[in-house]
Amino acid sequence: MPEFTAGLKTPVRYIKGAGPKISKLFERMGVSTVEDLLYFLPRSYEDRSLIAPISTLRPDQEVLIKGRVVKAKAERTRRGFSLFKAVIQDESGSVVAVWFNQAFLDKVIKKDKVLYIAGKAIYNNYSGSLELNVKNYDFYDEAQNEQIIPIYPLTEGLYQKKLRKIIRTALEKYLNVVREFFPQKLIDQHKLTDLPQALQTLHLPSDLSQIENARRRIIFDDLFIFQLGLGMRSSFLKKRQAGSVFKVEGDLISRFMDALPFELTGAQKKVFAEIKQDLLSGHAMNRLLQGDVGSGKTILAVLTAVLAHRNGLQTAMMAPTEILARQHMAKVSQFLDGLGFKVVLLVGSLSNKEKKVAYKIIENGEADLVIGTHALIEEGVKFKNLGLVIVDEQQRFGVMQRARLAKKGKASHVLVMTATPIPRSLALTLYGDLDKSIIDELPPGRTPVQTHFVTEAKRQSAYDFIKKEIRAGRQVYVVCPLVQESEKLDLKAAKEEAMYLQSQVFKEFKVALIHGKVKANEKDRIMRDFLDKKINILVSTTVIEVGIDVPNAAVMLIEHVERFGLSALHQLRGRIGRGAAQSYCFLCGNPKTPEAKSRVKAMLSTNDGFKIAEVDLKLRGPGEFYGEKQSGLPEFRLADIIRDEPILLKARAAAFNLLKNDPSLSQTENIPLKAEVLRRYKKYLNLGILN
Repeated sequence: MPEFTAGLKTPVRYIKGAGPKISKLFERMGVSTVEDLLYFLPRSYEDRSLIAPISTLRPDQEVLIKGRVVKAKAERTRRGFSLFKAVIQDESGSVVAVWFNQAFLDKVIKKDKVLYIAGKAIYNNYSGSLELNVKNYDFYDEAQNEQIIPIYPLTEGLYQKKLRKIIRTALEKYLNVVREFFPQKLIDQHKLTDLPQALQTLHLPSDLSQIENARRRIIFDDLFIFQLGLGMRSSFLKKRQAGSVFKVEGDLISRFMDALPFELTGAQKKVFAEIKQDLLSGHAMNRLLQGDVGSGKTILAVLTAVLAHRNGLQTAMMAPTEILARQHMAKVSQFLDGLGFKVVLLVGSLSNKEKKVAYKIIENGEADLVIGTHALIEEGVKFKNLGLVIVDEQQRFGVMQRARLAKKGKASHVLVMTATPIPRSLALTLYGDLDKSIIDELPPGRTPVQTHFVTEAKRQSAYDFIKKEIRAGRQVYVVCPLVQESEKLDLKAAKEEAMYLQSQVFKEFKVALIHGKVKANEKDRIMRDFLDKKINILVSTTVIEVGIDVPNAAVMLIEHVERFGLSALHQLRGRIGRGAAQSYCFLCGNPKTPEAKSRVKAMLSTNDGFKIAEVDLKLRGPGEFYGEKQSGLPEFRLADIIRDEPILLKARAAAFNLLKNDPSLSQTENIPLKAEVLRRYKKYLNLGILN
C-alpha cells in the first residue's frame, strides 16, 4: 500500500480495514476522504448501562435490550412486505424482534448470536403478544467495554461494528492532523470545545454529558463559517463595488406617480424610501423585498425601473415562469403607457427570429425594460447599459442565477422579490448577504379570505354557494393537482374535472381550463377572457399559483388538498381576495397523515403568510421548503437551521462582529478562518471576488 501524505484528503480506501469494497459503500453515503469520515457523525447513541430486562417491556416503551437469538427467519406479509423476525431471550424472558424490509438479515443474524437491540415495544393484536420494532441493533463484543456506543447511518453491506472500527483507526492516525481554525478569543467567548476534542468526543464519548458541548461546537462551526462567508460577500458588495448614483426625482417620476389610479400604502412608501436610499448610496443595491401575496411588490419594481430609465439605464426583470413573465409584461406595459418606455419580452417559447430581434434591441440599448424568464441569463443576451436587475419569486432561482444576470451589467443594482414569506432562520441562510425590506400592509379595501374545509358530504353545499356567488357577478377558480387522470393516484384531473363541472354541475355557466401544457398564446387568450369576465369558472393546475391577478375572482375550490404543500396552498389562496368583495377558499380532500392535517389546520387558522411559512418550514424542513436545487441551500455537517436557530443568531452576530473589526480577515489570528470560508463556500457564494 502506498504511503500518503495528503492528510485529511487521503482517500478512505487507504484506511486499514476499508479497502476498495468498503470504500465504495462509503461513497454511497458521500464519504470519500478521511476528512469526510471524521465528519461522518453518529445520528444517536446507546447507553448500554440502561439495558432493560425483557420481562419488564410494556407497550409503546422505547427500550434497549440484550439477549441471545433463539431462532430467526425472514417472512413476507400478505401485502408483499418483507419482515425479518428473531426470538430474543435473556434471563428474564423472551420477545420477538421485528425488522422491516431487511430480509437480507437472514444471512447475518444467526441462532445463538448475542445482540443489543434498541426499539419500541408494540402490542401485536394478531398474535396477542408484545413485539419489539427494531430501530438499531449491534452484536455483543466482549472486547468492547465502552458503555456509550455511537450509532451511525448505514448502507446495505456496511455494519456498525465494522464502521466503528474504521473510524477509530482514522481517529488514531489522523486526528492530530485536524487544525483548529477558530481564534482562541472566539472559543473562550462562546465557551466552545476545540475542534479535535469535539470530533474525538462525538465518535468516542466516555460520558453522555460531553456529547452536547461537542455537538454545539460543530453546529456553531457550520453556521458561523457560512455566516462569515455571507458577511464577507455583503461587505465586498457594499464597500468595494461601486453602483450608479441615481437621481431619484424629476418630471418622469412625478408623471408616473400622478398617473397611478391609487395611492401607495404606508408600507410601500417606506420600502420605496429604502430603495431610493440604496440608489443614492454609491454602492450597488442588493435588497430582498418580501411581501405577502397581493401586498403590491410589482408597483415598487416598476417604480425602481422608472428610476433606472430616468438615469439612462436598462432594467432586466426575471420571473420563474413564462405565464408570470407574460402577465408582468401586460401589467407593467399598462403602468408605463405614455412614458416613452420600450418594454421587451424574452421567453423560451419565442421563435428564433423573434429572439434575434429581441437580442438586437437589447444590445443596442433600444430596450429600456426587458421582462423574461431564465432566457435572460443565456449567453446570447447582451445589454448595452444594464443598471437594474429585478428577480421575482427569487426562491425559484439559485444564488448563482441571480449573480449571472447581475453580471450582464456593470455593478448593477439588484432587487430580489418574493411573495413566499421567509422564516427568519431560512432568510438568514439563503439571503444573509442581502438587505431586507418587508411590505407588512395590504392595500386598503382588502378583506381577509374566509377558508373552509369541505367534506365530501358537504360538496353539494359548496357548489350551491359557488352558483350563488357567480350569479352575484363573482368568478371562481377550481384547482386540481394533475392534468390527466393517474392510474396510480386516485386524483381528480383538471381535464376531466372541467368536463364534469361544465356538463353536470355548472351547465348554465362558462367553464374553461388552463394548465402547464397549454400553449402560451392560448394561455394568454384564456386569461384575457377570464379577466374580461367571459369565463365564470377557471379550472386549473398550480400554473395559477404565482402572479395571476384577477380582482373579480372571489372563490377558490382546491381539490385533493392533501396533495399540495402548505406554501403552494397559501400562494393559491392569494389569487383571490384581491378585490373589495369578500372571498372564500374551499379545501376539499381527505387528509389522513399528520402532516396533511397540520397543513389544513394552518390554512384554516390564519391568513398570515409568515405564520404559514413557519409551520411549513417545520413540517418539511429547509431542503424541501424551496427545493435544494433551486435555493442552493448549503450542506451543513450537523446544523439544522430550524432546530438550531438560537445558535444561528449567535453565530451570525459573532461573524458580523468579527468582520466589523477585520473586514478582510487579514489579521494573523483570522487568516485560518478566511481560508476555511473560501475552502467551503468559494463557489457557492461566488467568493472568488475576495481573492
